[in-house]
Amino acid sequence: MTDTPAPEADRVDGAPHPRETAQLFGQHAAEQAFLDAFATGRLHHGWLITGPRGVGKATLAWRIARFLLTQPMTQDAGLFGDAPPAPTSLDISPDHPVAHRMAALSEPGLFLLRRAVDDKKGTLKTVITVDEVRKLKNFFALSAAEGGRRVVIVDSADEMNVNAANAILKLLEEPPENAVILMVAHQPARLLPTIRSRCRELRCAPLRPDDMTAALDQAGIDAGDSAALAALSGGSVGEAIRLTNLDGLAAYADLVGLLFGLPRLDRPRALKLADSATGKTHEARFDLLLRLFDLFLTRLARTGVAGPPTPEAAPGEAELMARLCPNAHAARFWAEAAQTLGARARHGRSVNLDPASLILDTVHRIDQTAARLLAPQTGA
Repeated sequence: MTDTPAPEADRVDGAPHPRETAQLFGQHAAEQAFLDAFATGRLHHGWLITGPRGVGKATLAWRIARFLLTQPMTQDAGLFGDAPPAPTSLDISPDHPVAHRMAALSEPGLFLLRRAVDDKKGTLKTVITVDEVRKLKNFFALSAAEGGRRVVIVDSADEMNVNAANAILKLLEEPPENAVILMVAHQPARLLPTIRSRCRELRCAPLRPDDMTAALDQAGIDAGDSAALAALSGGSVGEAIRLTNLDGLAAYADLVGLLFGLPRLDRPRALKLADSATGKTHEARFDLLLRLFDLFLTRLARTGVAGPPTPEAAPGEAELMARLCPNAHAARFWAEAAQTLGARARHGRSVNLDPASLILDTVHRIDQTAARLLAPQTGA
């Protein structure tokens, strides 16, 4: 026996699970779209909750599930024949019995479909299999006797294999009575077109800095510079938490500091950066640096078209990017470099290339691109 909890495929390390998240920030439009459908009797049986990873899609799914499982099936008229007012919020009291049962994963009206743990290996499976979807048959059979709504959360739909996706499609084509299926999708284009066509979409947007701060405060995360974190994470709370856990803002500042002198590269500083990602104990640091290089190049290419980034994600970033990418011509060069270096990094990662070598190669190629672009200015 062990007291170690089983891994959960739908939980971000260092953050509360979406079922434990009381409030959702920055997604009022998506919440209101669902409430409007509910209030007007247009409650669809299939909902596709889309948007960038980490912006609150799963939290929205859990809020909708709690809301549905606490609402009466019919809105009976009052004493004088007046219908009760339509709900204006998805908020449910944390003391409600349904809320307690959902937090404990013991609510009989809810089924959570996610990647399961491989019993032999003790690790999470890489996909949602059809065996997990088949469990829905018993869920609908047993819950039908209880009456009321039945809600299924799929997190995430992108992770279903082909057989699992086809099994979900059959449910969407012939939905059980009073059933609502909520599917979280980070990349809806990867889903079967027939699945997408049978669902109504709720689109979640990246968070603004003030919403990011509120969401991180709720999660118990000290954001530090929340504006920089929102910029670097693309408005994703999940990504912001990952960056915070790995001290990503400091790492990005180091990267900007290293590249600030381009096209005259500080080679000792480049070697120090490369060495910081060497060894098995620094694999997370290695992956972080590759991600930060990609972010830097993307933000750099955009500078030539839209101007320097606002707000900055690191001190001196705007000045550096304005110098390296002053116009649309330079933006094309950096966009091509971003694509090429990103492909090289993914290949190097897949074949287990030495981390230090891969990072140094990336830095040198960025240096070479800067030298070519700035040659007329420097007289090189």
